[in-house]
Amino acid sequence: MTTATAPTATPDHIMGVYNRAPLAVERGLGARLWDDKGDEYLDCVAGIATNGLGHCHPRLVETLKTQADKLWHVSNIFRIPGQEALATRLTDATFADVVFFTNSGTEAIECALKTARKYHTANGQPERVEIYGFDGSFHGRSYAAINAAGNPGYVEGFGPRLPNYSQLKWGDHDAIKAAIANPTTAAIIIEPVQGEGGARALPEQCLTGLRALSREHGVLLIYDEVQSGMGRTGKLFAHEWAEDAAPDIMAVAKALGGGFPVGACLVSAEAAKGMTVGVHGSTFGGNPLAMAVGLAAFDEISKPETLANVRDVAGYFNQQLTGLKDRFPDIIVDVRGKGFLIGLKVTPVNRDFMAMAREHRLLVAGGGDNCVRLLPSLLLTVEEAREVVEKLEKTCETARAKAAAA
Repeated sequence: MTTATAPTATPDHIMGVYNRAPLAVERGLGARLWDDKGDEYLDCVAGIATNGLGHCHPRLVETLKTQADKLWHVSNIFRIPGQEALATRLTDATFADVVFFTNSGTEAIECALKTARKYHTANGQPERVEIYGFDGSFHGRSYAAINAAGNPGYVEGFGPRLPNYSQLKWGDHDAIKAAIANPTTAAIIIEPVQGEGGARALPEQCLTGLRALSREHGVLLIYDEVQSGMGRTGKLFAHEWAEDAAPDIMAVAKALGGGFPVGACLVSAEAAKGMTVGVHGSTFGGNPLAMAVGLAAFDEISKPETLANVRDVAGYFNQQLTGLKDRFPDIIVDVRGKGFLIGLKVTPVNRDFMAMAREHRLLVAGGGDNCVRLLPSLLLTVEEAREVVEKLEKTCETARAKAAAA
């Protein structure tokens, strides 16, 4: 109903919560996208680290077509064989014993947070409810997820903050130790490599230390590997770069479905002891379509040659981007991240830099701390990486010229 005080509806009738780029995408193949005018772009966004195998990977396309002819959706009141197959792949490859399937990373995080608190209740310690996250983190858009991250821009205006959610600062070891030793602490949640927060990688020794401390005090360790997982850093999961750092609970999504909506909460048998019949559920989570595509994506991403490609091409990127920073110190302040989760901290407003990159037919993502992120397909070749660097160099030249003319 329209009233005199109602806001004007957007012309496209889409709720105005996205600041979209003026680009209508029509089709994609591999690391390339084409808009509705036929212009070609090199894609280093990949659906925000979601299209891990690029666009329209032939195995994923064929899998989806085949499954679409068989069965789309039933319900979790029945066994779904694809769930059991993908859960086995995930548990065989990780610390986990059980998996809960979701449709998104946010839902996987929600399951992780509930699992952590339910664990302590099952242990006769219902007072252990404190959840500690870290500054600059991003865990999704559900109410619990935004409170776990605590980003002011995401929590303001939605009423009171949820109680028992607090944030710690990276590097404040005394505060971290005190939080973990707090007898009411349930869990610590952290991204081994921050995505939205500006591609900050937690040092490997810090992950190992965090694991040791949480284990000592009976606190569950939750990793948000929604963006950093599924091969993005050159290992199947980013925490695998650190020694003895496996979590109790881990949220996975994005590339797990290769572009199809799939998420998962991976949990050790001990941490899952409170998740009994009826305490959690999902209508669409783990549906047959998603499981078929997830299985195909997992098998392709987990191949040694896929992970080796990420490590090799990431090495090339690091060398070339460091050189670019040296040539354009007035434009690029820092090169950070791990593997194919690359952040460039820039001096122009990052959204302006992204727009200039689009002028050179390169798509990059934004990020916190005035970063732009490169999140390409895990199958990106050295030749395509060279093209990315060339387009970034032209973007830096454009940025420098605009700054000089200002």
